[in-house]
Amino acid sequence: MEKQERIIFIDLMRALAVLMMVQGHTIDAFLADEFRNSDSLLYTIWLTVRGFTAPIFMISSGVAFSYLFAVAGKPFNQNPRVQKGIYRFITLVLIGYLLRFPTHKVVEFSSVTLEQWLTFFQIDALHLIGTGILILIFLTYISEKYKLNIFVVYGFAALFFFSMWNITEYINWANYLPIPFAAWFYHRTGSLFPIFPWAGYVISGGILGTYLAKNPGVFRTKQFVTKLSLVGITFLVFASLLSFVQSQYLGYKYFLTDNFFVIFLRLGVVLLLNGFMAAISLYVKNIPDIIKLIGRYTLTIYAVHVIILYGSAWIPGFAMFWPKSLNLSGSILAAVTLIILMIFMVHMLEKYKFVLKKKPSPSEA
Repeated sequence: MEKQERIIFIDLMRALAVLMMVQGHTIDAFLADEFRNSDSLLYTIWLTVRGFTAPIFMISSGVAFSYLFAVAGKPFNQNPRVQKGIYRFITLVLIGYLLRFPTHKVVEFSSVTLEQWLTFFQIDALHLIGTGILILIFLTYISEKYKLNIFVVYGFAALFFFSMWNITEYINWANYLPIPFAAWFYHRTGSLFPIFPWAGYVISGGILGTYLAKNPGVFRTKQFVTKLSLVGITFLVFASLLSFVQSQYLGYKYFLTDNFFVIFLRLGVVLLLNGFMAAISLYVKNIPDIIKLIGRYTLTIYAVHVIILYGSAWIPGFAMFWPKSLNLSGSILAAVTLIILMIFMVHMLEKYKFVLKKKPSPSEA
């Protein structure tokens, strides 16, 4: 995106997504159970907002990658984003597993318990986003090879991952596959973000990112803001209708629309939020560099803040010492402190990169 005109609202969404992730993880790690009261309006608002964090994070990742892929304007086998996307997939999945590595001994696993192995194989946000990027690459290849409309391909793929959740979640995959593979398909092994339905959000982001790439400058128009907001409102209206049908005629019993209600609700909210950010960008010609950098260092921020909070096989995390033991103000202070620390880290990393670029090579010295 650096070689193209920056799309400000994408920068804003990526920064918002990762900072929401940091504060959500921090407060959840430290807030004592006595303050997790559904009667508390503040806690209810926080919990509701947190439920949209992962969809924002994943949709934003899909938007950014697909935009860069499509804006390159090259055939699939010549597009540099293919190799970069595959490298991104490998990097995200490896880091995802390393963050949950079960022992500090790299090649000796005799002391690892079954519970630790199950934790290691759980699928988290990094695994899912990396896999979503790989799926986008595959779908783009299929679209180009068979001359299919890319938006139709992405749309049907997103619908597939969303709808299949109602089947895959109720299959005990561990009966048919080893746990490392079964964990990718459902939540019952402890996975937070199996590919059903979560890959659908990354692919949905791919639709928006591709649209932006194929319509240069459209993000600078009020018509785009209006259309994006109307699509978001349409999803919300449809979600409300599904909820009404469930409550009035199905008594909230299990039905195919149970998950679709949540999916349409999330998509609607995230699209409206994108529309809001796009509206802001109409009047803001530039944003502070630190916001762009936060979006650029998303992976680093994610990995570092997870290690600080939860630790790893080699480093203890702060949540190990004060697990769910702080009051509301203490938890908020911890979240604000960690966000400031992550912003400072990004600033220093960029400053270090600048110094390295200025440093003369041995041949020049």
